[in-house]
Amino acid sequence: MAERHLLLRFYSELGLWDLKLKKMFVGNLPSETKESDLEELFGRYGTVRSLKLITDMFTRKCKGFGFIEMEGHEARAAIEGLNGTDFKGNAIKVTFETQKPGGRRR
Repeated sequence: MAERHLLLRFYSELGLWDLKLKKMFVGNLPSETKESDLEELFGRYGTVRSLKLITDMFTRKCKGFGFIEMEGHEARAAIEGLNGTDFKGNAIKVTFETQKPGGRRR
């Protein structure tokens, strides 16, 4: 699996392969969720290219949502397979990321 990832990245850098990464929103996560938990959960559907779990700056606990990037076909499979399923007692929401109109920028 790692070899495939390196090969695709190499081809992408040369412009021979277009990696269409899709960013997904994952919501309704329990506060005890760790990045490794999501890596394992989404890893069943393909290679997780990036993962950002939003945490409270003081407690370091999950705020209940995060963002994951995967290749398009893998992301679609993950959304189909995981949206509405139980994760540590919560029914999680998995969708493609959408920009909030007039969202806050820092």
